[in-house]
Amino acid sequence: MNESILVKIENKVATITLNRPKAFNSFNREMALSLQSILDECETNDEVRAIVLTGEGKAFCAGQDLKEVTDPELNPGFKKILDEHYNPIISRIRKIEKPIIAAVNGVAAGAGANIALACDVVIADEKASFIQAFSLIGLVPDSAGTFFLPRLIGFQKAQALAMLGDKISSEEAEKMGMIYKSVPVEEFDEMVSKLAIKLANMPTKALGLIKELFNSSMTNTLDQQLALESKLQIEAASSNDYAEGVTAFIEKRKPNFKGN
Repeated sequence: MNESILVKIENKVATITLNRPKAFNSFNREMALSLQSILDECETNDEVRAIVLTGEGKAFCAGQDLKEVTDPELNPGFKKILDEHYNPIISRIRKIEKPIIAAVNGVAAGAGANIALACDVVIADEKASFIQAFSLIGLVPDSAGTFFLPRLIGFQKAQALAMLGDKISSEEAEKMGMIYKSVPVEEFDEMVSKLAIKLANMPTKALGLIKELFNSSMTNTLDQQLALESKLQIEAASSNDYAEGVTAFIEKRKPNFKGN
């Protein structure tokens, strides 16, 4: 049984925990392929309406396990690592219509940082940190770091962090718009749980369409984006969740959204 990743489904939330704490939850091939499979299962499981990605122990994820890439027998090579490990993980995170929270409980470095930043909502405890560690060992950012980071914090700041490899505290990350929120350690677990349950009980059909719109906004022209907003708004307006939301508003009661 593969125990490099743990999964728990509760209150319509799937909590995916990277579970290689002795290696600071760094990725080897087994864990990378397992995460892809688990994300696929969460996508098709009707019991799952929101996903939390976090790490076991003191780290969220330290990126690639360097012991694997320096072992002559185990090393899959960087092309395979990117084409078969990280790129498919990032694509899945962005294409899954369900909201994904990155609950960053410790250091998020290299690919680990960029996997977190690809998620829909990033919440970190106050002792967590983010570091584009690639340049420190002679590499370049991957896992969509050069795509998301400049869009989150601006071109100049992102390029400087990528080149210098500065460690950024979660408080700094929140201030610069890299993440949604930094919270005290003692409040972290409760905050993550409340946020995940809130998302799971929202109109997830609309949340999926919002995700599609923000994905498209990365490359669309203004006119293209306006047209897509119109198209998806019509789709959202025809959903059962919209009908329930409006009815509940008129009746002054709490809505019961089903995600369709």
